[in-house]
Amino acid sequence: MSSPCYKFTVNNAHEAASVIRERLGEHARVLSVRTVEPTGLRGLWASPKIEVIAAVEAPAAVAVAPSPVGASLLATSDEVASPVDREPAAAAPRAVVQSPRRLITSLSPNARPELAPLLRRSGFSEAILSRLENAPVWASLREMPLHRALVETGRYLRRVAGTRRSGAPLSRAAFFGPAGTGRTTALCKWLGSEVSRRARLGHVVTAEFDQPVSRGALPVFCEALGVPLAHFPASTRPATPGGFVYFDLPALSLRDPAANVALADFLDREQITERVLVLNAAYGHDALRAGYARGRELGATHVVFTHLDELAQWGRLWDYLIDGGLEPLFLSTGSSLTGECDEEVFDALTRRTLPIVDDAAEPAADEDTEDAA
Repeated sequence: MSSPCYKFTVNNAHEAASVIRERLGEHARVLSVRTVEPTGLRGLWASPKIEVIAAVEAPAAVAVAPSPVGASLLATSDEVASPVDREPAAAAPRAVVQSPRRLITSLSPNARPELAPLLRRSGFSEAILSRLENAPVWASLREMPLHRALVETGRYLRRVAGTRRSGAPLSRAAFFGPAGTGRTTALCKWLGSEVSRRARLGHVVTAEFDQPVSRGALPVFCEALGVPLAHFPASTRPATPGGFVYFDLPALSLRDPAANVALADFLDREQITERVLVLNAAYGHDALRAGYARGRELGATHVVFTHLDELAQWGRLWDYLIDGGLEPLFLSTGSSLTGECDEEVFDALTRRTLPIVDDAAEPAADEDTEDAA
């Protein structure tokens, strides 16, 4: 009667050798080994696992083998391996497990994923990957352990993108963007931060050109914050030293540039130099690119990305933050009028696309120890 086979899913080769020896004894032999990539969102940052199928040769070892449970596992002290169907013993390779060193040597080349494919799976565009591969740091990144390479990649991208940020507070800024981007909600979020967190004073001006525009909850929100709300024509200069004036403007058109003439004339006539473009990050690539281009044509200086709670992969935003030329103001992750916005844009984007690991918290490398026997 052929010996039962058991499948183990473990983190590395050293762990595989230890678990097989502990669970199945010294007479176990390896039938197959393969690398298992993580699925779903975990695939963006989790390391691959190793699946090992082993069998027990001696009948005595079978008596102490774990009881069948019908599922594969991560090998820890409180888990057991599962039996799997196998071919006759004569067809199985005769690779007897004797030492962790031997298994580590055979599995390590297949257990380390490459950096570029991992970045591509997390949403990085080919343009950003090409920029990274042509950077002086790329050669050293490829030589690092994967977890360290990801951390250093995040640091490099933040350094490159952060050089565009001025950090100066806004004083007279217009919020505008295509329809459906949530530009008025974005203005409310920014107002909430200005008044409650930074204790600034100012007022808001709304403007309409060709047709009336619904302001939604903006009037009630301004009243709750104690921020005066006026309809243009009104004063477009701060009423107090160090105060602000923000403008809620109609939607810009993506299809007809001529429809944006009135908006451009208003911005130029009132000498509003701080212009915040609001974009829906969940839009398709073409719509997002078109909105960005129209905003640049109207002299946008800052950008806000909204609806990030609907976006599965944030990696494509690196294109706009590194090569776009606009200073990011904040990222909006919900429809609430207060909160749900992250002003530390580069840190937030790095957390969602690359792991942040403190030097003191990095995992120690597995030690290559000899077989205790």
